[in-house]
Amino acid sequence: MGGLGPGIGGGEYLIIAIVALLVVGPERLPLLLRKLGKMVSKARAMANEFRSNFDEMARQSELDELRKEVEALRSGQGMHALGADADAAFRDIRDELNRPVNAVPAPAPEAMLGAPDEWPDSAPVMAPLELPAPPTPAPAKPRKPRAKAGPATAAKPAARKPRAPRPKKVDL
Repeated sequence: MGGLGPGIGGGEYLIIAIVALLVVGPERLPLLLRKLGKMVSKARAMANEFRSNFDEMARQSELDELRKEVEALRSGQGMHALGADADAAFRDIRDELNRPVNAVPAPAPEAMLGAPDEWPDSAPVMAPLELPAPPTPAPAKPRKPRAKAGPATAAKPAARKPRAPRPKKVDL
């Protein structure tokens, strides 16, 4: 498809270019093409502006419709009765929610139940696991003093200098 329309192809563009060259002349053809390009760009800008304004108006009308619908829902207009079936279903739900917690539900018919092993509450109740008591630690054995290695005449190392007591850490 060409830029000017669906019926104009490459051959037609070539014919238009030759006619323009003969009519306008080679010295004024670049000026004419420049003016033509400016006009086309202005037309495209106007079309884009029109399209954006049209889209904005469409969004505004959609927003206005949504606002009307919200106001109608808030005021209760447009609400239709659901019927006796819906009222009965809501009543059943309300009764179910208001029933005491410790009440035992009615047993379900056998036709609705599957195999007994499918239900987790039908499994046998297991006794709680008893863990073995942790082992008691063995009493500490008294240590025997070590025999010092080396000759008995060896000189004793020099006594260390006593350290200054460290300040205790205080948690704030």
